[in-house]
Amino acid sequence: MLRRYLIAGLLVWVPLGVTFFVLKLLLDLMDKLLLILPIAWRPESLLGFSIPGLGFILAFIILLITGAIGANLLGRTALRVSESLLARIPLVRTVYSSAKQILSSVLSTGGDSFRKVLLIEYPRKGIWTICFQTGTAVKEIQDQLDQQSIMVFVPTTPNPTSGFIMVVAEDETRELDMDIETALKLVMSLGMAKTSKSSSVDSR
Repeated sequence: MLRRYLIAGLLVWVPLGVTFFVLKLLLDLMDKLLLILPIAWRPESLLGFSIPGLGFILAFIILLITGAIGANLLGRTALRVSESLLARIPLVRTVYSSAKQILSSVLSTGGDSFRKVLLIEYPRKGIWTICFQTGTAVKEIQDQLDQQSIMVFVPTTPNPTSGFIMVVAEDETRELDMDIETALKLVMSLGMAKTSKSSSVDSR
């Protein structure tokens, strides 16, 4: 009985604690954006005290303004000029182009990048691994293979931000009727998370 109560208490407080810790970490990080404001404009100077989360609002406003500027002709021209300058700096060029391509792929409404949850037989036949399709194999890889292939990301558990890329034959994968969020929950929970609906496996 005591053990059951203890486990029930942990199930209540541990998720709340982790959620609070992560949110506080993000808010504290965003609040550092206030340092770009002149000292006289900061809450401490105007109100006499700091306002937690104000950095999030500032970040939201900056993103909106930047997006509005970048969406018009003048903004796109300025962006192209800036990117051409960055492209001349070796290390900066690599980091910037990689970050932009990854973000564009993840946020894009079209394409297959991180839109499909797949199963592949790995590390051997008979053992299946959850992965995410990141795109089709580039031409240089496709020319060396005899069948249509795709690029997949195989995440590690319980930290799905690390993993590795694999090139697999498209007809050797199976697509899951599962969204990205549910698949990530399965990976992070070591397979113990419950899905909202039973996932069906369809041969591609």
